[in-house]
Amino acid sequence: MSGSLISIILPVHNQEDHIGKIVGDYVATLEPLPIEYEILLVTNNCRDKSPLICQKLSQEFDSVRTIDTPKGGWGHSVRLGVKEARGDLLCYTNSARTSCEILKLVLLYAISFPNAVVKANRKIRDNWRRRLGSLIYNLECRALFDLPTWDINGTPKVFPRACGKLLELSRDDDLIDAEFNAICRQQGYQILEVPVLATERHGGKSTTNYKSALKMYWGAYELWRNLN
Repeated sequence: MSGSLISIILPVHNQEDHIGKIVGDYVATLEPLPIEYEILLVTNNCRDKSPLICQKLSQEFDSVRTIDTPKGGWGHSVRLGVKEARGDLLCYTNSARTSCEILKLVLLYAISFPNAVVKANRKIRDNWRRRLGSLIYNLECRALFDLPTWDINGTPKVFPRACGKLLELSRDDDLIDAEFNAICRQQGYQILEVPVLATERHGGKSTTNYKSALKMYWGAYELWRNLN
C-alpha cells in the first residue's frame, strides 16, 4: 500500500462536546500507520458549534478537511464524504461510537487486505432492547438480501475505490448501510468482518427509538423491492 491514501469520513451532528477530542485522538493514533490519510468531517444540520469546531480542527491538522451541509441524514453525510474523498481506500464510521483503537484495528486489516471490503462486527450492545432490535433487523436483512455477514450497521466500513458500485450509494438515511451490504453481495465483493467490542457513546444522544426502528424494518423491505 506504499504511496496510497486512505480517506476517513466522519459524519458530525451536534457533537460539540466531544468531536475535538475524538479527532485529536484519531490523528495521534493514525500517524504511526504505514499509509497516508485524510479525515473528512461532514457537519450536517448542526444546531450547535460543531461546524466552527471542525473548521478549527482543519486549521490545526493538515490531514483534516471539513464539509458542511444544512441537510441532515447519516447516508447523506456519508455520500458527501465519498464524493469529496481523494483516497484509494475509503472509510466511513460513526465518530460518536468508534474508539481510536477500533478505528486503527479495522484500518490495519484494510491495509493488509487492500482488495477486500472490511467492516466491523460489533459483539455487544448497550442493553437488551438494542440487542433484540439489532437481531431482528440483521435477520431481516440477511433473509432479504441473502447476506453472509452480520451487523449490517457496524462501522468502521472500509472499501477500495476499485469497488466502484460502492461509490454510487444512493440512500440519504440510515438504510445506506443495508444498501452497502446488498451491493457487496450483488457485485461479489469479498467482505472481511472484524469482531469488535462496541463502545459506549463518547457523547450526544442516539437517534434510534421504537419509531425509527420500525421505519428501518419497513425501509429494508422497500430497499429490497427497489434493488430487485
